[in-house]
Amino acid sequence: MPWHNVAYFLGGMFLANFFPHFIAGMSGVRFYTPFATPPFRGLSSPVVNMLYALFNLAVAYVLLVVVGSLELRSAPQAAVSAAGFALWSVQVARAVTKLRGSSSP
Repeated sequence: MPWHNVAYFLGGMFLANFFPHFIAGMSGVRFYTPFATPPFRGLSSPVVNMLYALFNLAVAYVLLVVVGSLELRSAPQAAVSAAGFALWSVQVARAVTKLRGSSSP
């Protein structure tokens, strides 16, 4: 069962990482990805962000549903997934704030 908790936590992280890339891609905005130059600091095209978002969504699905067999009515499973989602959301927000602050003139 501990491996399921790891899958839930990581699945929540990948699900959180889906949203900023999906929103940037759908909005036609360039956003940071590991495929940019320099990696994680440069901006990638909206198409790259959409592809990266869909990859994150697929990995989240595999981790949460296939590996973890997540049941949303199970409070412990949902809590572990939510913890991964919340912690990664805060991390992404802090990283983007730092990157945008360092690129200002």
